[in-house]
Amino acid sequence: MSLNYIKNFYEGCMKPPTVIGQFHTLFFGSVRMFFLGVLGFAVYGNEALHFSCDPDKREINLICYNQFRPITPQVFWALQLVIVLVPGAIFHLYAACKSINQECILQKPIYTVIYILSVLLRISLEVVAFWLQIHLFGFQVKPLYLCDAVSLRKKFTTIKCMVPEHFEKTIFLIAMYTFTVITIVLCVAEIFEIIFRRLCFLIKQ
Repeated sequence: MSLNYIKNFYEGCMKPPTVIGQFHTLFFGSVRMFFLGVLGFAVYGNEALHFSCDPDKREINLICYNQFRPITPQVFWALQLVIVLVPGAIFHLYAACKSINQECILQKPIYTVIYILSVLLRISLEVVAFWLQIHLFGFQVKPLYLCDAVSLRKKFTTIKCMVPEHFEKTIFLIAMYTFTVITIVLCVAEIFEIIFRRLCFLIKQ
């Protein structure tokens, strides 16, 4: 029985009840995760090692880098992907435990409403992540970062630091913003598809 639950859960996650939902899963799972896992590591993998300040001392470099990056982009985007997947995973786990197939989701009002709520929660999480990304990283990575050196108790209060590969990071930021917007648009379109298919089902009855 437990194997059947796992099978239903897997099928529900990989093949949602809507066409747009299936496309969203394909886009989210292949393009977005591949882009982050492969290119994200290439762009941000050695950033801390190449981040240098004037004077170029390890202690100063580390403190200024932690100030420049309160959280690394790879960690932030990985957390975003995991958190955004949670609402859908919880719904499909519920559906698997209740032996609800994908067709029933669009036929029974209660399941349809719950599924729509999970999509709305997914949209909300994407919007929050979008806002946090703007707050943490902005839209452009500048080649020079001015570090606040007051905590270092040096004679100077501002230290100039060089940000490696700033242009590549700017392009990557824009790409991640674009992926988030595409995901939100797909979620909104999925809600409209659900409503449309639900109306068609009611008309046929």
